[in-house]
Amino acid sequence: MKRIATGLMAGAALIVAHGGAQAATEINWWHAMGGELGTKLEEIVAAYNASQDTYKVVPTYKGSYSETMTAAIAAFRAGEQPDIVQVYEVGTGTMMAAKGAIYPVYKLMEDAGKPFDPSAFMSAVVGYYTDTDGNMLSMPFNSSTPILYYNKDVFEKAGLDPEHAPKTWAEMEEFSRKIVSSGAAKCGFTTTWMSWIQTENFSAWHNQPIGTLENGFGGLEAELTLAGPAQIRHWGNLKKWSDEGLFQYGGPAGAADAAPKFYAQDCAMNMGSSAGRAGVLANAKDFKVGFGMLPYYDDVEGAPQNSIIGGATLWVLQGQSEEEYKGVADFFSYLSSAEVQADWHQFSGYLPITNAAAELTKQQGYYDANPGSDTAIKQITLNEPTANSKGLRFGNYVQIRTVIDEEFEKLLAGGQDAEAALKAVDARGNALIREFESANK
Repeated sequence: MKRIATGLMAGAALIVAHGGAQAATEINWWHAMGGELGTKLEEIVAAYNASQDTYKVVPTYKGSYSETMTAAIAAFRAGEQPDIVQVYEVGTGTMMAAKGAIYPVYKLMEDAGKPFDPSAFMSAVVGYYTDTDGNMLSMPFNSSTPILYYNKDVFEKAGLDPEHAPKTWAEMEEFSRKIVSSGAAKCGFTTTWMSWIQTENFSAWHNQPIGTLENGFGGLEAELTLAGPAQIRHWGNLKKWSDEGLFQYGGPAGAADAAPKFYAQDCAMNMGSSAGRAGVLANAKDFKVGFGMLPYYDDVEGAPQNSIIGGATLWVLQGQSEEEYKGVADFFSYLSSAEVQADWHQFSGYLPITNAAAELTKQQGYYDANPGSDTAIKQITLNEPTANSKGLRFGNYVQIRTVIDEEFEKLLAGGQDAEAALKAVDARGNALIREFESANK
């Protein structure tokens, strides 16, 4: 690994070592990857910096996704923006509306003369970050999708086949009843992210819209339509199953209590991010873990369709030099290479994002050696995405997710039924969308 030393003496030595060559052009990347993921990210950057001496990427951890995006917007207004910022998927609408702030990745790569083929990326990933003309706006980096984790030991105690994950919601209910009635566990299942998994992904998985104008892809005038028959039915069932003790609510947002319920073997199944695979295996110390796709209602036409992604992409900000943008394009080419993406995928549990990285991982025998590690890929590529299943794009969607949690909790508390809860989400969410639309006209 190359290390560019600081200080006058070290700087002079470096110039001599390179025959008087100028210092590498610095590329600043603000990101939201902490812990082991952050360490791995820095290793990737270090490897890129060591592979050439024209550019030097400098990664900086800026906190959570929300904090990172907020910091980048503030820095742009002050004229102190980084070259690259990592933004989570629900920030896509906000980034697109930041007129004059974004350098679309398809244009960046074209201007830099770098080969760039959107068809090389998984269609379910690319679709989330393209405009209505199919142009990629940001560079995919860490994309995940929710899957089902289950306790094989509890299944066996309950008289269930430990190698058979429930495929439908009817099976989820049946399996959960057997688990609870047998005393094998206190509850059948829990879930993280009521919004991302049980609402947004649920809708995509059943090929149901959650809003007008192709779930917001068609423009700022879109409106939420979450109070559809399939969604009302599902929220109603979750309330019923909660009352019966088959389902336990894990909490709002990322549902901090869901995973511990699964690790403690209180709940036999948990729906969570595919990127949590390594953490699940590390924490499931006393039982064997099984993996399955999300359940579906088999009487809903079009189900199962495909799941949608979470995670983040890399956005390029305007206001930098031409040489810096050449460096960003060069780094993006490196970052999306099959070798780098396969390594990142295998380490993190995130999707490999490119077809070549998935194929390389398969050739390396990773999926055979790690059963279930390809579940997310099979699920998200099950069918070509439709207008209902390529993702969502609404302004103020971070706040809308909070609304989803609040109305679902009111439903569980008995304050309203499923239809009223989802109609409230639509009404409150659309008010937030109109605020965003008004501010970004």
